[in-house]
This record gives sequence, structure tokens and C-alpha cells, in this order.
Amino acid sequence: MTMQFFDAAATARLTPFPALVDALAQACVEAARGEIASPARLVVPLNRGGTMLSMPAAARDLAIHKLVTVCPVNRERSLPTIHGHVSVCDPDTGEALLALDGPTATGRRTAAVTLLAMRTFSSSAPGEILLVGTGTQAAHHVHALASVYPGARVRVRGSSLARAKAFCEEHGHLIALSPMTDAETLDSFDAVITLTTSRAPVYDEPARHGRLVIGVGAFTPEMAEIGARTLEGSRLYVDDLAGAKHEAGDFIQAGVDWARVNALADVLAVGATAASSTGVDAEPVVFKSVGCAAWDLAACRVARQVLG
Repeated sequence: MTMQFFDAAATARLTPFPALVDALAQACVEAARGEIASPARLVVPLNRGGTMLSMPAAARDLAIHKLVTVCPVNRERSLPTIHGHVSVCDPDTGEALLALDGPTATGRRTAAVTLLAMRTFSSSAPGEILLVGTGTQAAHHVHALASVYPGARVRVRGSSLARAKAFCEEHGHLIALSPMTDAETLDSFDAVITLTTSRAPVYDEPARHGRLVIGVGAFTPEMAEIGARTLEGSRLYVDDLAGAKHEAGDFIQAGVDWARVNALADVLAVGATAASSTGVDAEPVVFKSVGCAAWDLAACRVARQVLG
């Protein structure tokens, strides 16, 4: 069999967000049960601060290997920061089946994890959402929100008002987007999603009933998007507990007691009744997303199903 390679546009078509959310919910529970093998990522240093990341995962129905490179200096070269692919093989024969574009698969499954958290912890569709960040992952989130919550109103806060305005102009055809200044209040938001690589909190408001705060961008101990004031008053959840203890800089820098931190899988495994009792209406929730290869496996499942 000839292995099929799918570029960024094809990978996006093969991973529709509604199906991704359902597949991630299933994979999250399976990973917690040990039904998906997903070891810690292997990190290999490259030149000038770059890294190569190797992330395999295997289940009974398929196995995947994501191999990506992250080279921050590519911004100086007008090249993408991330390159790579996710290869899929048959777990019985080892035969290579297909490969997805790595950055696209990662961006879309990460945004879909956010959608899963919103579905799990929010009792109703969000009306007002704040996105903090204007990079690639913020763009993936706009596509995700437009697909699942098209009626939502999304405000955007960037490192500058000019960046926020440019982002809204570029993506405003997808969903109602508008820039937000630092002087405006944060009273009306149902959800806040942080999507930066900041080393200092970009959101540190008191915890608020009815508001879900989702941290996506910080992925090293040195990064922190959500401040201690928000964390102190919130119930804390993560997508991958083992990974979060090494990568969730927000929690690490705030000195969070890990006994307070719950796994998303624990809520998903017991269904909607538990979700309603742990949602933002019962107690403010902060959800931290760090990612793992099991989520890439979920995206590959969706792609295989779409391909038939």
C-alpha cells in the first residue's frame, strides 16, 4: 500500500471539529484507563535553541508517531516555526497508512481540547469569549469556535491593540470578532482562553462563578499565563496530569498543591451528572491544556473515518 501524505489544507478537511471533540473525549477516557500507550515526549535539541519532539502513541485500532521540529529563529527567516508530520500505521502489521501535516493536526486537536473543556464544564453555549493572544493557535481557536459556537461573540486582546485589530480583520469573516483594549473591563465573559507564550500572567482576575478560564499557550515551567489569584479561587483541571506536572508553568510558578488538581478524564468517565456538579456555575473552573500524543491519535482516528 502506498502511504498517503496530506498537506495542511487536506489535514484540516480531514479533522472537522465536531468529530474531533467526540474523538478526544473517547481518547481521554481510554488514556486514563491505560488503553492508549502514550509515553512522555522525547525532546532533542537542535541548533540555535530549536528542538525536535518525538511523540508516539498506540491503541488497539491504530498507532501514530508525531515528529515535529520547533525553531524559534525561523521568524527571522520568514519561515514557519513548526514543521513536521504525524504518521499513522496499522498496529497489527506495522504497515504505514497515512501522514497528516503535524502543525495543522496539533493546532486543531489543541483547539478541540478547548472545545471539549467548554462542553464539559459549561452548562450552556458561551455568549461572550475573550481570546488572549493573536498567534497561530489563536487562529485555530477562532476556526474551532466558529465551527461549534458560531453565535458566540469573541473579543481579542493582543500584545498590542494594532495586533488585535489586524487579527480581527484577518479572521472576522469566520465569527464575530472585535479587538479589546487593556482599559476595558472583563465583567461579561463566559470564557477566557489564553494563547500566549508569556512568562508573566496575562490573566489574573479573581475567580468568578459562571466563567471558565482555559490556559493553552504556556507549555514550559518558565511560562505562565494565568495568575495565582485566579488559581486560588478555582477548581483546577488538566487534560494530562502527568504532563502538567512538568509543563504547566502557570500551576508550577503559583506553587499549586497538585492534590487540588483533577484530571478531565475523571469527569468524562462518569458522565454529564458529574460534569454539572463540577462546572463553572457550581464553582469557578480553570482548565489547563498541555497536550499529549494520545490527542494526536484521536485526530488520526477522525482522519481515517473521514477517508473511509
